[in-house]
Amino acid sequence: MEKGPGPKVPGKRLLRGPKRDRKSITLHVKLEVLRRFEEGEKLTQIAKTLGLATSTVASIRVNREKIRANSQAATPLSATQLTRCRGVVMGNMERLLSLWIEDQKQRQLPINTMLIQEKAKSLFEALKQEHGESAQAETFGASNGWFARFKARHNVLLTDEPAVADTEAARRYPDTLRKIIADGGYTPQQVFNIDETGLFWKRLPERTFMSLEDRAGPGFKASKDHLTLLLGGNAAGDCKLKPLLVYPSENPRALKGCSKPSLPVIWRSNRNDWVTMSIFQEWFTNFFCPAVERHCAENQLPHKALLILDSAPCHPAHLDDLSANIRVEFLPKNTSALIQPMNQGVIATFKAFYLKRTLCQLLQETDGDEKPSIREFWRSYNIMTAVDNIAESWQELKPATMNAVWRKIWPECVHASSEAEAQIQQSVVALGGHGAFGAAAEDDVVRLLRSHEGDPSGGRREEEPLGAPSPGTPPELTTKHLAEALSHFDRGLQILAENDPNRERSLKVRRGVNGAISCYRELYREKKRGAK
Repeated sequence: MEKGPGPKVPGKRLLRGPKRDRKSITLHVKLEVLRRFEEGEKLTQIAKTLGLATSTVASIRVNREKIRANSQAATPLSATQLTRCRGVVMGNMERLLSLWIEDQKQRQLPINTMLIQEKAKSLFEALKQEHGESAQAETFGASNGWFARFKARHNVLLTDEPAVADTEAARRYPDTLRKIIADGGYTPQQVFNIDETGLFWKRLPERTFMSLEDRAGPGFKASKDHLTLLLGGNAAGDCKLKPLLVYPSENPRALKGCSKPSLPVIWRSNRNDWVTMSIFQEWFTNFFCPAVERHCAENQLPHKALLILDSAPCHPAHLDDLSANIRVEFLPKNTSALIQPMNQGVIATFKAFYLKRTLCQLLQETDGDEKPSIREFWRSYNIMTAVDNIAESWQELKPATMNAVWRKIWPECVHASSEAEAQIQQSVVALGGHGAFGAAAEDDVVRLLRSHEGDPSGGRREEEPLGAPSPGTPPELTTKHLAEALSHFDRGLQILAENDPNRERSLKVRRGVNGAISCYRELYREKKRGAK
């Protein structure tokens, strides 16, 4: 007995064609996509690496808040554990690897692709052991594709792959910049440049006994004293921007009870201590634009500015769309080392000031019979002390220095006399050779200064006179009197620093007091040297 509807069903299915299989994207993959976006990877690169359509990756980015909410609410523990371990292991491995590469370069040791890939695999395996069983299933082959992406993310340059600086583009760009400035009607007070730089905030010159101790485990120890700074200012030299500091931890123990907005730096955290796209965009919107508005208002200038950037991966291409008053211009590729103002001496001079201040502080705090030893002081030197020294060192840069570094890109705006920065380097070298530091040689100090990614050139003038004792110093002012008086000053400043929630205010007071009594500190040192 035939059934009428029976034969028609297959016919309908044939007309419709076979049903497409819908590809399921797991929560793990979605979180991996979001992690890569946070680290600055481009949409097309993420899609190619994970084998996804660009539209799928874009949709995941649009729905990131919903995906993160689902991740938090996911019942299977492995749904979040696997992603977290993979991200942490890979992120820490790449951060440690970049520090290892930098350390190899400082020691002038040859490195190549094969050595870096082997080091990456060994670091990855060691970190897997640290993260326990939940990370053991993860694999990493250090492929050539991964290495190419790693070099792009970290701007890695190998000794066997010399950079070809585009000297022709660097030569042409000043004319392009002049036209942009003329068309926009910008003055030197309205033209800004910024750049990111790494800082080893707790590293001493080689061959000091503390430096030799700290290098017992170079791979993992190095990561603990590294942070990233964003420094910049305008071409006139009268507006230095508040430094942005990116640290691996959001709440280190040394900052317990401290109000971060009152710090003399803009504090942000990233487990790899990188300036990511999101961090940079937030800085641009919430800090740079308001700072420019205040600067223009204070100087009775039109509310507009020009920001010159290099093409680092963390600099979004759409910054122009975020402000109607700020124009953003990018330098030609491979010209940053040749013409970018912050790379022409500002960063290198700042780091020389930082090292000098750290060494002076170390000597000052340990010079005396009842003072802590150098090793004890160095162990107590924490990130809060480093933040204060960073702010003080940045404050020491004179407007003439900030102006003179624009000579290569906009010579018409430079009015400061140009001198080499040998003065500050000689001062640091003299401190590094102090007997208390062991057998540090002059080249050790110079190597540490040069290791901080700076190529100082002409156009700097630094004035750093040490306060001299008054020629009429009473003879009854003994070493004991000076030591007692200075210890009272130091104790009072320490009380203010530990209890004042406004860090910038306490730093300003400390700066003024130390400047006022510097002649007595120098007199104390002279009397100590005379006694010896």
